[in-house]
Amino acid sequence: MRERLAAGEARLAPGPTLGVLYRVTLAYDGTDFEGWQTQAGTARQARTVQGAVEDALARLAGGERVAIHGAGRTDAGVHATGQVASFELPRDMAPGDLVRALNGLLPPDVRALDAAPAPAGFHARKSALSKLYRYLLDTGPVQLPTRRRLAAHVPVLLDPARVAAAAALFAGRQDFASLASSGGSARTTVRTVLRSEARFEGTTLVYETEADGFLRKMVRSMVGALVAAGRGAAGVEDLRRALVARDRRAWPAPADARGLTLVAVRYPPATAWG
Repeated sequence: MRERLAAGEARLAPGPTLGVLYRVTLAYDGTDFEGWQTQAGTARQARTVQGAVEDALARLAGGERVAIHGAGRTDAGVHATGQVASFELPRDMAPGDLVRALNGLLPPDVRALDAAPAPAGFHARKSALSKLYRYLLDTGPVQLPTRRRLAAHVPVLLDPARVAAAAALFAGRQDFASLASSGGSARTTVRTVLRSEARFEGTTLVYETEADGFLRKMVRSMVGALVAAGRGAAGVEDLRRALVARDRRAWPAPADARGLTLVAVRYPPATAWG
């Protein structure tokens, strides 16, 4: 009898709770973070955006760790207004409730902007078609101190025509090995740059680039070349030869991280919000 009761209880016992797949859009000031990605095996616990969001989600999951995937593995000091993250939460929450709950638990330099259930198989990074970055660079002798967290600075004025000509070099499908910094995990250095536009708003250079993927410090290396061209330290043909050479040593140094922001991530229509 006891065996039959035990078998019946086993049949009635609830199975494992199925999680709900979500995607959220995040904004953050990267100044005080050591990048997006949690650093495993370090001597001290680095403060990362991924770690901050996972800590908040764990509290919504009753203490259970919730692994998240970001669309862009932004480096230390890099900001975002349109980072996308995906994760599976072991409870069903209305999108608005999820956003409010996250913002009540996140530190003040990270905010969830919106959320939605994601279709099966969605992955914030692997499902992305392209990412758009913006770089702000103040030029001239003095930078306003209120700009120092979100814009980089060079103490000279740049030639707009030379900067625009250098930006045009990056468009199209090319091998960007010369712009790749060590430490990346990419299997290929070939990328398709869909957009590479430089403009000046007063004395501030605004550079926007969209591609199907970026190598580690690639956008900052692009801006480093724009600065070299704008100062007259490198000609456009010099940069073209350096790009073809596939040699990082031939390329100008990357620009500061603080001017860079991940603005948006584009996905196929099938994974649209809602």
